[in-house]
Amino acid sequence: MKNPGCTIIGTVVAKPEKREELERILAAQVAPTRAEPGCIAYHFHRDAKDPCVFVFYENFESREALEQHLKLPHLLPLMNRLDELLAGPVEIRHLDMLSNYG
Repeated sequence: MKNPGCTIIGTVVAKPEKREELERILAAQVAPTRAEPGCIAYHFHRDAKDPCVFVFYENFESREALEQHLKLPHLLPLMNRLDELLAGPVEIRHLDMLSNYG
């Protein structure tokens, strides 16, 4: 498997009354994102201790592939409603992978 050129961990925290709706919106992004040509891996998690916290672990072929991902229409149900759904800003941590896949 090819090593990613761009790895991020994205974290969002739902407003408690919007948690279930946000989870549905985020879950609906997994399949179309995995189908993107530049996506190597895309994993969706919920925090084991706080069900309002959702985390994505994402690997893309390049920073450009990530930038293209962020412009795609399947992200609009989230991006158009960030203030309504989230308790705070989206946190994105960029990582440099030091180990190889395999």
